[in-house]
Amino acid sequence: MYSTVEYKGLKSDYRCGYCGSNDGKVSTGMWAHAMSVQDYQDLIDRGWRRSGMYVYKPTMNRTCCPQYTIRCHILDFKLSKSSKKILKKMTRFLSKGEVVKGSDVEPMDSHSEDAGIGHQPVACTSEFNTDIEKPFKIVSLEELESTEIQEKPQPDAASDKGEPGSKNPSVEADVSTEPFKSVPKPGRGADPTKPPCRKAKDIRREIKLKKLLQKQQQRGVADVSQHQEPSCANPHTVLLGHHVPQANRPKSLEEFIFESLTPDAVHQLEVRLVRSSPPNSQFKATFQESYQIYKRYQMAIHKDPPDKATEHQYTRFLCQSPLQAENPPDGPVSGYGSFHQQYWLDGKIIAVGVIDILPRCISSVYLYYDPDFAFLSLGVYSALREVAFTTQLQKTVPSVCYYYMGFYIHSCPKMKYKGQYHPSDLLCPETYAWVPIEKCRTKLDQSKYSRLNEDPNAEDENRLRDLGKVLVLYRNTVMPYSIYQRRKKRASDEEAVRQYASLVGQTCAERMLLYRN
Repeated sequence: MYSTVEYKGLKSDYRCGYCGSNDGKVSTGMWAHAMSVQDYQDLIDRGWRRSGMYVYKPTMNRTCCPQYTIRCHILDFKLSKSSKKILKKMTRFLSKGEVVKGSDVEPMDSHSEDAGIGHQPVACTSEFNTDIEKPFKIVSLEELESTEIQEKPQPDAASDKGEPGSKNPSVEADVSTEPFKSVPKPGRGADPTKPPCRKAKDIRREIKLKKLLQKQQQRGVADVSQHQEPSCANPHTVLLGHHVPQANRPKSLEEFIFESLTPDAVHQLEVRLVRSSPPNSQFKATFQESYQIYKRYQMAIHKDPPDKATEHQYTRFLCQSPLQAENPPDGPVSGYGSFHQQYWLDGKIIAVGVIDILPRCISSVYLYYDPDFAFLSLGVYSALREVAFTTQLQKTVPSVCYYYMGFYIHSCPKMKYKGQYHPSDLLCPETYAWVPIEKCRTKLDQSKYSRLNEDPNAEDENRLRDLGKVLVLYRNTVMPYSIYQRRKKRASDEEAVRQYASLVGQTCAERMLLYRN
C-alpha cells in the first residue's frame, strides 16, 4: 500500500489561535488520502502534523507563532512537582471522593490543543478519484525507453491512451503491473521499499535493552497486561501493572497511577483503547457518547456555537485518519494506527485522548473532556497517562521510546508548559536534528524563530537531491517525476513538485505518491 498525497501548497494570512493575529499564520499543507505509519513517522520528524486527513507544516520563518515539534524521552522521564500534585489530586478523588475546585488550573485545557487551533479541516475539494484499494499500474524508466524505440513519434494527444477508462487496446503497451522496476538494484543505492539501514550501535542498544527488560520482568519489577481486541463488545482495556516499591527510591509514574486504581476506591477509573480508523465495534458502540462530550467541551472551553461542533465536523477532525492500520507480528498488540483512549469513570466516559501509535512513538493528537470534571486537570493527567502507556508499550516494542506532544510554542504562555516534561527535545526547523530543550530556551527568548542546531555546518541530511526520482501518481499509473515530465511534455508544475519534495524530504518523496491530474 502506497501513501498517496495531494499537495495543496502554501496557506498564508489566516487567523492565529495563539496570539490572536487575524492574518499572521502561515503553513503548507496536503491531503493525505492514505498513509503508512512509517511515512507519517518520518513526516512528523520533519515538522509535519495531521488534523484529520489534512497534514500541515508551519512555515517557521514566516508564521507569527513558530511551532516547534517536541518529543519526550520516556525511558528517562522525570516527574515534576506539579505533575505529582495532579496525580495526588486524582488519587484523593478516586480513593476518597475528595473534590478540590478552583485551584491548580492548568495553563491549557488540552496538552495537544494546537491540533485544533487554526487547523479545523475543511471539505476536501480534490478531484482525486482513484481507488486506492486497487493495484496501480507501474511504469519504469527502462520500460519507457524500450517502448519509445519501438513506437513512432505521436502527437501530444496520444498520451491520453493511458487514461483510466480508455478503450484503446494498446493501453498496456507502456505500463506494467510487475513490481516497480525502477527500484535501485544492489549496488545502485538504497531500496526505497525497504526500511532504512540501522546503525550497529542502535541494534546493540536494542538487544541490550531487551535483555534488561527480561531481567526486570523475571524479578517482578514491572509487568504490563494488554489484551487482544476481543470479538465481543468488551472494549480493549489499557492496564498498568503493579510496581514493587524499593527503598530510597522516588515513586515512579506507574506507581502513582496504580495507587489511585485500587478496588476499594470510592470511584473506579478505567482507560480503554479503541481503534478509531478504521473504526472497530467498540468505537462504533461508544461514538455518540464520545461525540456529546466533545460537543460540550467545544462549547464550554472554546465557546463554539452549537451548530459549529457538529457530528460531521467531529468525525472529520478526530475520527477520520489517513493512517493505515498495520499489525506486524513484532508490533504492538493493538497494532499501529489511529486510536481513541477513553477515560471511563464509574461506567461513563469523561475524557477522550486521540493518539497515533507509530513505529517510534506515541503521538498525541487531541484531548477533550467533560467540562464538569475540569477540576481534575484532565489535560495534564491524560498526558501523564499517555507517557505511562508509551512506557508500557516500549517494554514489548523497544523502538517505541518517545512521546510526541505536538508543537511547543515558546512565544505562547499557554503552550510553553510542554517544556516541563523532562527530558524533552525540540526539532531544529532547518536541519531537522533534535536538540535538548534546555539548549533552545536562550535562543527562543531572543527570537521567536531560531535555527536550534548549534553546529553551523550541519545540513538537512534528507534534503531533496534528485527531483526526477520523486514518485507521482498520474492517470492511475505510478511513475518517477522524470517520466511524468516526458509524458506531459511540459513542466508547468515543476516548482510545486520541487517545493513538496523539499518539505517532505528525499526519502518520503521517493516512497509516497504525489497525485497529479
